[in-house]
Amino acid sequence: MVHLVICMGSSCFSRGNNRNLETIRQWLSMHGYEANVELKGCRCGGHCGDGPNIWINGIEHQGVTPASIPALLSRTFAGKV
Repeated sequence: MVHLVICMGSSCFSRGNNRNLETIRQWLSMHGYEANVELKGCRCGGHCGDGPNIWINGIEHQGVTPASIPALLSRTFAGKV
């Protein structure tokens, strides 16, 4: 199970996590991984200046964009499932 947390604090949300959430959901659906992910939102993660931020299995990824999500998720799922 992959644990993915997306910061939904006002800074990260307005800087792109609103779009990143949709991109993540689309990628998971397109690749059939929805059942293998626990996707949660959180309030401010405390690193607003480096956002938008997401955590995959406890590892923080900063400055995440819709364009960077496919590579992040591909690396996460490489050799899994």
